[in-house]
Amino acid sequence: MNLQSPGKVQKLQQALHAKAKGSPDFRVYVLYDKIYREDILAHAYRLTRSNSGKPGVNREDFSDIEAYGVERWLGELAQALK
Repeated sequence: MNLQSPGKVQKLQQALHAKAKGSPDFRVYVLYDKIYREDILAHAYRLTRSNSGKPGVNREDFSDIEAYGVERWLGELAQALK
C-alpha cells in the first residue's frame, strides 16, 4: 500500500508550507473547507488504516466501516463535516 500523499494533497501541503515559511505572521483561518475534501479524507483513512487505528468514541472499527462501504462512509463523513 502506497502511503505517500497523493499529488493533489502534496500540492496543498506544499502551498500551505510555502505560505507559512514566506509569511510567518500570516494566519490561515479557512482550512476547514480542506478537511472534507474527498482526497484528504481518503488519504487520512488509508494512513489510519495502515497504522491500525483504534475505534473512536462511536466504537466503529475498520471492519464496521468496510462492511458499510468505505466510500459511502467517507462521503457521509464529508457531508457531516460540511
